[in-house]
Amino acid sequence: GIKKKAACPGLGLFYTVLSAFLFSVASLFLKKIEDVHSVEVSAFRCVFQMAFVFPGLIYYKTGFLGPKGKRIFLFLRGFLGSTAMILLYYAYQVMPLADATVITFSSPVFTSLLAWIFLKEKYSPWDLLFTLFAIAGVILIARPPFLFGSHVTGLEGSYANHLKGSIAAVTSAISAASTLVILRKVGKSVHYVLSIWYYAVIGLIGCVIALFVLNEWRLPHCGKDRVLLISIGLLGLGGQIFLTKALQIEKAGPVAVMKTMDVVFAFILQILFLNHMPTWWTVGGTLCVVASSSGTAIRKWRQSMKKDKQSEI
Repeated sequence: GIKKKAACPGLGLFYTVLSAFLFSVASLFLKKIEDVHSVEVSAFRCVFQMAFVFPGLIYYKTGFLGPKGKRIFLFLRGFLGSTAMILLYYAYQVMPLADATVITFSSPVFTSLLAWIFLKEKYSPWDLLFTLFAIAGVILIARPPFLFGSHVTGLEGSYANHLKGSIAAVTSAISAASTLVILRKVGKSVHYVLSIWYYAVIGLIGCVIALFVLNEWRLPHCGKDRVLLISIGLLGLGGQIFLTKALQIEKAGPVAVMKTMDVVFAFILQILFLNHMPTWWTVGGTLCVVASSSGTAIRKWRQSMKKDKQSEI
């Protein structure tokens, strides 16, 4: 018989690192855009996703609406996913790149909490400890005035913008966690291409409405911003593709741990290209958030390994 070619060891983890790098470069380009609102950038990202996902809908014959009983979940997935993207882009624009990245990295901890509330999944004392670590990390980075006072040093802009960005990043992390819980609820009954389609379509509709309400819709004035907009769309799509490929050939636990490279790249790019050194508060908060997210991922990975062994027995 013909033997199947063995997969390259570590290829999934390499895809994860590559995905993290592409996402980090996209966020750096977002910081470099001068006259484009974060909602408009999100709209362009949704257009790119729609353009690339549309052929997949035709190829897999999924339809454009999905199964009747799952449409409400698909709508919520699209709404919450696009909300997370818009808030994340806003956070990137108004606060340091590393700070926003670290706060949104707390999403796995919120996923465990929401899965316990809505899906009745097990929530152990370890999960509670990881949640407290994540909250402590977010507090160290956001530095709310009732704890740290109104005079905070080491910020990129005004403290008001830093606080708004922190709130947006936390809300983005919770929205992303809610999206994952919805995807768990839906399971494999809906093709992943249809899920991405809802994300792009609802996101685009929401962005267009928001831009007209805010009166912020305008094409970039210079060629540089236009190139950056296109690059953000392509880099975001590439990061999503490589992350999906990584999850196809590697277990979710190691991929989740390796995604800590998002934070590493954010620090490196912030120092090299934005000339902004992170404060010790940010470093301390980063250690708390990365420890909690990695701990959550490793614990879930070990649980899945135990289940696999029990099923084999």
